Amino acid sequence: MYNEIFDLIKSYNNIVVVRHVGVDPDAMASSIALRDSIKLTFPEKNVLAIGNGTVRFNFMGFLDKGIDFNQMDNILLIVTDTPDKKRVDMEGLTHYEKSIKIDHHPFIEKFCDVELIDPDKSSASEMVYDLINNTPLLLNKQICEELFAGIVGDTNRFLFSNSKCETFNVVADMIKNYNIDITKVYYNLYRRPLSEVKFFGYMANNIKTTENGVGFMILRNEDLISYGVDSATSGNLINEFNNIGELLIWLSATEDVKNNFIRVSVRSRGPVINTVLERHGGGGHALASGAKLKTFEEVDELIKDLDNLCKDYLESSDK
Repeated sequence: MYNEIFDLIKSYNNIVVVRHVGVDPDAMASSIALRDSIKLTFPEKNVLAIGNGTVRFNFMGFLDKGIDFNQMDNILLIVTDTPDKKRVDMEGLTHYEKSIKIDHHPFIEKFCDVELIDPDKSSASEMVYDLINNTPLLLNKQICEELFAGIVGDTNRFLFSNSKCETFNVVADMIKNYNIDITKVYYNLYRRPLSEVKFFGYMANNIKTTENGVGFMILRNEDLISYGVDSATSGNLINEFNNIGELLIWLSATEDVKNNFIRVSVRSRGPVINTVLERHGGGGHALASGAKLKTFEEVDELIKDLDNLCKDYLESSDK
């Protein structure tokens, strides 16, 4: 399939790379790095990476803005790190000839002409590295550092079980052959303003727990204003709670008044949560998922479902 994808890339002059809404390090890295690799290999092509970004990921590179897609035709669309069409962040782009999906989430639906899916991979960034490394597409130090940031983000610094032998081989190759600066990448990825550190303390002080081991934090707009943070901050901090012994599942539910929904980020130490999140209009990985809900009553229902999931998990014979 690598050759099929490369042949499509080679045959199109207009290529647009997109990923899921609510960008995270892997989504950002996989889309930008693939764009940069195609541009490095084919300087004459018009290659764009689009979507709503965030300032904190600018160290990876900048997204392409102000594009009039009505002036473009014969477009190849490449979607990274996104399992279903409704979550693709491509506002303004409605027409394209062919499409490719590169994704490591469990399969939800087919919506592209060519789909490279591998749930065993640590990240879409690792998959993009494999694609580049197995085709004539080019790599350099900058592209490798972008991909390393994506791998680190989705493995939580290689603490998650998705960090396989192949993942470490990829990183070793980046260090050996491209001399990537892992210290610089870690600093850029994990540095935080003081306001965010204080907000983390507020989250820790206000975590509540259910009978069966669900920890949850309800964060309203006035809380965000008080600490000078935005609605995405809690989701960026959710992995910091993964060492609490009493919890099997933990989540943040954050009011986003600008977009009129509640951002929910969920993590698990064992119970498979993505199927529960899918029932609430979200989804993701088995142990890391999210959703956008309309009311806090819906959040309460989700917490109840997750608590029941934990109960079944604790009662199962092999736990």
